[in-house]
Amino acid sequence: MDTEDLTGRTAVVTGAASGIGRELAVLAARRGADLALCDVDEAGLAETAARARRLGHGVLTHRVDVTDREQMRAFADAVHGGPGPADLLVNNAGVGLVAGFLETELTDWDWIVGINLMGVVHGCHFFLPAMVQRGRGGHVVNLSSMAGYHATPALTAYSATKFGVLGMSEALREELRPHRIGVTAVCPGVINTPITRNARARGTADDAAVRERVVRLYERRNYGPDRVARKILEAVARERTVAPVSPEAWGAYAVKRVSPRLAGWLARRLSALTE
Repeated sequence: MDTEDLTGRTAVVTGAASGIGRELAVLAARRGADLALCDVDEAGLAETAARARRLGHGVLTHRVDVTDREQMRAFADAVHGGPGPADLLVNNAGVGLVAGFLETELTDWDWIVGINLMGVVHGCHFFLPAMVQRGRGGHVVNLSSMAGYHATPALTAYSATKFGVLGMSEALREELRPHRIGVTAVCPGVINTPITRNARARGTADDAAVRERVVRLYERRNYGPDRVARKILEAVARERTVAPVSPEAWGAYAVKRVSPRLAGWLARRLSALTE
């Protein structure tokens, strides 16, 4: 897909109220796409839509909880009855949970699996059939994480969901290949987005000072979601299967493939930041 010129194409983005979702939506509009956006944060979603509309393109918005299949069905019906099937589907909505397995409640598992994994399943379930039926190809972007291939004990449940997204994406890519629909799992890395402040935390990580230390680390790293948005469209254009984004994401990807033992040591070091 030519992502430099998206004129005449429709981009669907979940979790579009802030962070990577917002920046990707605005960038897609800047490159000519019409947008269909959803999020639970209506105020943030409205701000994203206003920025995109100023660029002169159509924007459809819905308040949607991606864990709710009926809300996702209604959103897809509105898109298919308006702009039409997606050309670019971005399953971006996600949340964070800083906790080891022994600290994680079953309700935490329900929450994070529902959003991070089932949200991606719902997006694909309700939008892909129309993309296939139209027969014009397209591309699916699923947001995984550096934690989707480089697990850390401080992010057990989060890593489980992101490993799931990565595995699903790789399988889906092969299934959709005959339909000329590409699939890319994006693994951003240490990115300065609101998720660092909004993530749930348990155990020793559930401390204001610890959270502030992690937030400051991400702020000092200063790799913004606007840069991730550009890298995502670049990965789509290159038909990448897995797309690490930041340098540390690429580094962790290489280490995991070359030396699992070293990857484990690095994971323990990262985990220590939350103690």
